[in-house]
Amino acid sequence: MRFFDQQDEARAQTRRLLLAFALAVALLVAAVHGALTLAWWLMAWAISNVLPLHIHLPQPVLFFEVNVGVSLLLVLGGWWVETSQLRAGGEHLALRVGAREARPSVSHAEQRFCNVLTELCIAGSVTRPQPMVLARTDAINAFAAGWREDDAVVAVTQGALDLLTREELQGMVAHELSHLREGDTRLNMRLAGMVFGLELVYNFGRTVRENGGLGAWFGSAIMVAGFSGWVTGRLLKAAVSRQREYLADARAVQWTRSRDGLGGVLRKVMTQQHQIFARGRGINELDHPAVQHMLLVEASGEGAFERWFASHPTLAQRVHCIYGRDMAPLALVPVFTDRST
Repeated sequence: MRFFDQQDEARAQTRRLLLAFALAVALLVAAVHGALTLAWWLMAWAISNVLPLHIHLPQPVLFFEVNVGVSLLLVLGGWWVETSQLRAGGEHLALRVGAREARPSVSHAEQRFCNVLTELCIAGSVTRPQPMVLARTDAINAFAAGWREDDAVVAVTQGALDLLTREELQGMVAHELSHLREGDTRLNMRLAGMVFGLELVYNFGRTVRENGGLGAWFGSAIMVAGFSGWVTGRLLKAAVSRQREYLADARAVQWTRSRDGLGGVLRKVMTQQHQIFARGRGINELDHPAVQHMLLVEASGEGAFERWFASHPTLAQRVHCIYGRDMAPLALVPVFTDRST
């Protein structure tokens, strides 16, 4: 893997997608105004030509300014509300999803995890986050969270501690540290807030339409523009997230100087997911909605439509990017069995 080239490409793609996201917000504001202008024109035409009134209805004063102002208020207000709820800190979020502090004095596996985390923080010049463990999750997974360096955490599942070698654990932890160093948590939270704001435009239109009368005209117009903006925002947010995953994968290979570290993790997850699909949810997965977009591996469907909105590339795509070719899944062989509860 040419990890520096991969990192540069991922950053360039991110910049292009963020520019497209900003353009989508601007187009949404323009679309809302255009839709309301069309609705006003149709209403005025109906009154002057269909009804026997023959009166001229000019646009209200400050029609453009109000339309743009309300649209921006909804988008930016939704962004502020959503992001303000996520600033409680990485440890608070990890505790919400069932994680606890790592116990290196009790478990050899957790001691190994803490040692790996410390080593990689020194190698990568990253402030050491709080190590945490999801002790009741059998699936191999991990996530990093935190708005600032002093509240950041890296949490790994019990399945990762039990089934990964030291080299593979290094690849997993390096991937998560890359997210912290690159500020991906903050970026994802901000984009999620903007998408929520775009959704508020649609919801506002639905509320206006439900009032009936003239509100049905204007509410429907706002709903059409708002829905288009919300779908576009979700697609672009997912595309940005996928590029950050590629960037973190490349950074993990750079820091560990090993393709088989993170590559081995992803290939073992392939095996585990095949088992889940074969026998149903027989493995306890981490599927809390608050951290889905932060996970090393997203639990999502494989359909083409679902992939458009997925926050992660497929496992096959990531493995191919790391090795330069397709690779077979790896067997799941327990490394540690001394679980700390």
